This record gives sequence, structure tokens and C-alpha cells, in this order.
Amino acid sequence: MQCQPPASNRAPGETPSGLRPSGPPLAQYASVAHVARVYDYLLGGKDNFAADREAAEQAMRINPAVVPTARANRAFLARATRYLTAEAGLRQFLDIGTGMPAGSNIHEVAQSVAPQSRVVYVDHDPIVLSHARALLISAPEGRTDFVEADLRQPLPILAEAARTLDFGRPVAVILTAILHLVQDADQPYQLVRQLVGALAPGSCVMISHAAADIGNGDMASMASRLNELMAQQTVLRTREQVAGFFAGLDLVEPGLVRVADWRPALATDAASPAQMWAGVAIKPQR
Repeated sequence: MQCQPPASNRAPGETPSGLRPSGPPLAQYASVAHVARVYDYLLGGKDNFAADREAAEQAMRINPAVVPTARANRAFLARATRYLTAEAGLRQFLDIGTGMPAGSNIHEVAQSVAPQSRVVYVDHDPIVLSHARALLISAPEGRTDFVEADLRQPLPILAEAARTLDFGRPVAVILTAILHLVQDADQPYQLVRQLVGALAPGSCVMISHAAADIGNGDMASMASRLNELMAQQTVLRTREQVAGFFAGLDLVEPGLVRVADWRPALATDAASPAQMWAGVAIKPQR
């Protein structure tokens, strides 16, 4: 088990959740809202600054569904990880855009089912990096690691993750609440294809994505305002557009649905007004 986070090679101005948009210099980092910390606040966390809290409060005023959406997404992550471990039989996980540690982290869920599971977390937020020790506490039979890297450079991610994961065997790639932070100019579909291309048959891809076509437009209004406040820019996409990320993969039941509708544990879970699409798919043998 690795107990120390790797040394940072982050350049000034680089920012969180596996992305490196243009932004303020490091000295101003805390004064600009960042998506990982805003999300942390929405989940009730404390690893955030005043700028993040103000952005989150404005988001909640514009779109009251944003808090249940964040919670539903976190619950989906836990349910889908349990499915991948207990039903799909996977023992290797690559989580890109990890965000702040919260309840039901991937290694906790996976290793509660299969203690030998291996998990690699990837993020580019210096505050997430500072919490890497919490993410690296593995069951003795398994292993966890942390890679500081940019989603838009998938080949280095794969090379670093190969220190811990065997890409000759099935791996689950987790891309929850991250692809809507990738602009069209950065070719998000090509990035996903590169990641999938490195995976063995039987591997799985888990995706959740902010929706352009759920609700009454509050999500779009909120995203527009957050794009003025945050270092990252959000791109909402329709269900059809999100489905494009699963091209060549076989979606497992119930397919591409709202995060709250993906195998909900309780009927009350499905009643959430969540405004994100989600799905899990398998890389076929063909």
C-alpha cells in the first residue's frame, strides 16, 4: 500500500478534477470557485473556500435540484461500483476526476466486496492531492494509488495507472461528473475512445453527465451562472449526446437513465429530481 501522495508536478494555474483550464495563478487559487470544492459543499463537505460556497449558494438559488442531483450522483457512484464488483466481477478500478474524498469512496465500496480490489484515483486539484492519504488507505489484500494528471492527456494516465493496474485484464474506468467539464474543442469523445481502446474485453465504463434535457431549464441557467464564477466551464449535453460516449460498448440494464433511476436501492431514491444522465457499459469481446 502506498502511504504517501506523489510529489506534485502541477504548473501554476492548473486546476482540479483532471482538467487544466486557463485560470488564475496559484496565489489566487482560493479566491476563484473550483468545481471539486463546489461539489464538496453541495454534498455537505468542509473542504471548500468562501468563493466555492458563494458559487454553490447561487447555484442552489437558481436551481434547487442541484443538491439532490449531487447526492444522487454520489449514490449512483456507490451503487454502480458495488455492481461492478459484486455482479460484474471486476477487481480493478480507474477513477478519473476523483474530487474530494467523501462517504463511500470507490476503494471502500469495492474492497468491502472484494478486499483484493485495486483502485487508482486520478485528479489534478492540489487540495484533492492533499487528501490523497485518505484515498490511499487500502485493505491489506488490495492496493490503491493516486495519479496527478489531466483527463485530456489519457495516455500518461494509462501509463501511470499501469503501475497498479493490469490492463491485460478487465478494468472499470469511472468518469462520473467529469465529461461535462470537457469542452467540445478538447474532443471528449476521442478521449473516451482512447481510454476504451486500452481496455481488455470485459472491462466496463461508468459515466454520469450533467443533462441539457432534464427539467425546465434551471440546469442551463445554473450552468451559465457557474461558468461566470468557476475556473471550469460546464457543457450540458442531451441524452443522445451522452449516449455517444458509449459507442461500441454494451450498456447494462437499465441503460442510459437519470442517475437516480440507475438501479435505485429504494423507491425514494428514484423520486429524486436529479438532472444527470448515467450509465454503465461493458467492452464486448468483438
